[in-house]
Amino acid sequence: MRSMTGYGRCQEQRGEWEITVELRSVNHRYLDVACRLPRSLSFLEDTVRRELAELKRGHVDVFVNVRRTSGSSRQAEIDEALAQAYLDAGKRLSEITGAANDLTVSKLLRLEGVTELTEAAMDEEAVSALCADVLRGAVEQMQRMRLREGENLRADLSEHLTNVESLRERIALRAPGVVEDYRTRLTERLSRLPVEPVDPQRLAQEVALMADKCAIDEELSRLQSHIAQMRAYLDTDGEVGKKMDFLIQEMNREANTIGSKGCDASIAQCVVDLKSEIEKLREQIQNAV
Repeated sequence: MRSMTGYGRCQEQRGEWEITVELRSVNHRYLDVACRLPRSLSFLEDTVRRELAELKRGHVDVFVNVRRTSGSSRQAEIDEALAQAYLDAGKRLSEITGAANDLTVSKLLRLEGVTELTEAAMDEEAVSALCADVLRGAVEQMQRMRLREGENLRADLSEHLTNVESLRERIALRAPGVVEDYRTRLTERLSRLPVEPVDPQRLAQEVALMADKCAIDEELSRLQSHIAQMRAYLDTDGEVGKKMDFLIQEMNREANTIGSKGCDASIAQCVVDLKSEIEKLREQIQNAV
C-alpha cells in the first residue's frame, strides 16, 4: 500500500545543462499534475506528464529548473544599422556645432536600441531527454516516501479495522438477547393488565414477528465479509484506494441498517461507535493510492 503524500527531488548535469526537478504530491481522487514551468520551458510539459502517468492518483506539483553550466545563457544582439545611424548623426552634429565628436564604441553600446540582450537558444531535444531522466529519479525518490507513508497508513487502518471488528462482535453477542428481553418485557406488561391470560401461541407469534423485524444476522455477516476484504487489500500491492473506498461505503450502509433494526440501547451505542470508526477509516483511505 502506498500513500499519496510524498516528496521527491533529483538533480543531474549532462553536457552544458543542469536540471533540478522537485515533486510534491498530496491526495486527490484522480491524477492531477500541476506543472510549475516558466514560459521558456513550456516545451517540457509533455515530457513531465508522460513520466508521471505511472503515479495513477494524487495531486502532484512539479517544479523544474534548467541552468546552463558553461558559457552564458544570454547573448548580445547588435543593431548595426541603428549604430551606424547614431555615428552618422554624431558626425553631422560635430560638423554643425564645431564640438568634438566623442562618440566612442562603449558610449555607442549604451545608446537605446543599439544592444539587445536575448536568451541563448536552448537545445530542446537534449534538455527534454535529460529532464525525462531526472524526472524518473525524482519519481523513484517520491515513490519510496509514498511507500513509507503507506506503511504508517496501513498500520492505522489495521487498528481501526480491529476496533470495527470488536464492535461487530459486541453487537453479535447482544443481538440474541434483544428478542428474549422483548419477550420478558411483553409478558410482564400483559401480566399487569386486567385481562384474561394471553394465549401462549399468540404470544409466541408476537415475539416471532419482533425477532424477524430486528434480525441483523445478514448485516453482521456482510460487515464481517467487508472487514475481511479490507484486511486483504491492506496486504495487496497496486491500486487499492478506490476499492477500499467502495467497501467503506458498504460498511457504513450495514452499520446504518443495524442501527435501524437493532431495537436496543446497547446496540445503538455500539452502532454510534462503529460509525465513528468507519468514518476514521474513510478519512485515512482518501490518502491511499
